[in-house]
Amino acid sequence: MTGNTSGQPITQISVNELALYLADEDANIQLIDVREPQELAIAQIDGFVNLPLSEYAQWSEQVPAMFNPEAETLVLCHHGVRSAQMCQWLVSQGFSNVKNIAGGIDAYSLLVDSSIPQY
Repeated sequence: MTGNTSGQPITQISVNELALYLADEDANIQLIDVREPQELAIAQIDGFVNLPLSEYAQWSEQVPAMFNPEAETLVLCHHGVRSAQMCQWLVSQGFSNVKNIAGGIDAYSLLVDSSIPQY
């Protein structure tokens, strides 16, 4: 899952921008969290679909049916590294509006919602 076929850098959004998206009930966005189940047990943000990178073989073929490749898609992980890999993979699969959440859930907990535990 390295590199993307378009050669375009992945767009990043801040956790503050994510908070604005989440507050907008009319936002037509798709939310993907690529962290592992044991990480979700510690901390999670409502509305995200969990697709653990370690389970790629189980969900990779279902992604086109689960998500609209034209819709804005935001990807989350712990710090933003695994989600960047996922963003690149989604772009290689034809997704046209993918954004990585810079700093991941760790930054979200620090800067937006301190009720979300850090780990």
